[in-house]
Amino acid sequence: MHFGLSDEQEMIVSTVRNFVEKEIYPHEAEVERTGEVPAEIAQEIKQKVIGLGFYACNFPEHVGGAGLGHVDFALVERELGRGSMALTHFFGRPQNILMACEGAQKERYLLPAVRGERMDALAMTEPGAGSDVRGMACTAMRDGGDWVVNGTKHFISGADHADFFIVFIATGVDDTPKGPKKRITCFLVDRGHPGFTVRDGYKSVSHRGYKNCILEFSDCRLPDAQVLGEVDGGFAVMNKWLFATRITVATMSVGRARRVFDHALTYAAEREQFGQQIAKFQGVSFQIADMITEIDAADLLTLSSAWRLDQGLPANREIASAKLYATEMLARVTDAALQIHGGMGLMDDLPIERFWRDARVERIWDGTSEIQRHIISRELFRPLGA
Repeated sequence: MHFGLSDEQEMIVSTVRNFVEKEIYPHEAEVERTGEVPAEIAQEIKQKVIGLGFYACNFPEHVGGAGLGHVDFALVERELGRGSMALTHFFGRPQNILMACEGAQKERYLLPAVRGERMDALAMTEPGAGSDVRGMACTAMRDGGDWVVNGTKHFISGADHADFFIVFIATGVDDTPKGPKKRITCFLVDRGHPGFTVRDGYKSVSHRGYKNCILEFSDCRLPDAQVLGEVDGGFAVMNKWLFATRITVATMSVGRARRVFDHALTYAAEREQFGQQIAKFQGVSFQIADMITEIDAADLLTLSSAWRLDQGLPANREIASAKLYATEMLARVTDAALQIHGGMGLMDDLPIERFWRDARVERIWDGTSEIQRHIISRELFRPLGA
């Protein structure tokens, strides 16, 4: 069993890390202060990534992407995790679900997204339906040859920059022995479409500048041509393409943990109290030892789940385990790093308090820790009939 990276993978890691340090780090303080990414900076980052050949690197070569496998892409995301999400958003990783595009949808949505000409945003969460996808109240009803959509989505990341949206909407209800069960369909909706409004969302303490928005549909008419996949086939599309978002959260959590760990390690080696470096105190050195052990464990757990996908092996439980462990690890590591820095860790002179705040959301989005535990336990008990 080989755990090392190939020469090509080492090059990927080096290239992306250098990019983040050179093109992302210098703008982080300003984005944190203003909560905004200047349009010229966003465009500059995007164009440089296109020049590097990394834009849409998660897409296959036959549609214009770099064709990276799951492990390779996890390495990209791990390095991007070191930087501000508001800025690394423009590194450009369109939703893989766009591979479900057919016919004219490819020219209108898929290919422009891969080329960096149009940006997408995924819309699933609602005020009354977060992890409970089938509880969504946003509905699409048949009216002649169209679908008429009414309802609201919220917590939609990247919607402020999106040119179009990948939206999951309830399109019917089936009666089952366990009660009513909603059918879900995925739609492609352009910004500015009549009856569709994008407005500012809530202010979050995590990832300033990486905004969430609210989407409102009021008698919004969509033709069948806007259906992504099959009518009532939203779960099929979701299960085929969206599982990898949990790996993204896991591996970016590892990257962020490694960056904050580097700060804590350096600070512990340089800071002196009671006439010696604080690294010499067991209370600090043991925390450092625990931090790196947990980071390495999360890293290996995440890469192994990506490896299973590359091998065509079942990976649902492994991905859930990676997302669960890596995000909870990040919370512990950022908290320990702040403790090591003492009072200065809470001051915005240092980025530690930002890492600490940013870490909190990772246990919530793309499936809460509780949802991941449900997936893991269900996968274990199902073969036993329990």
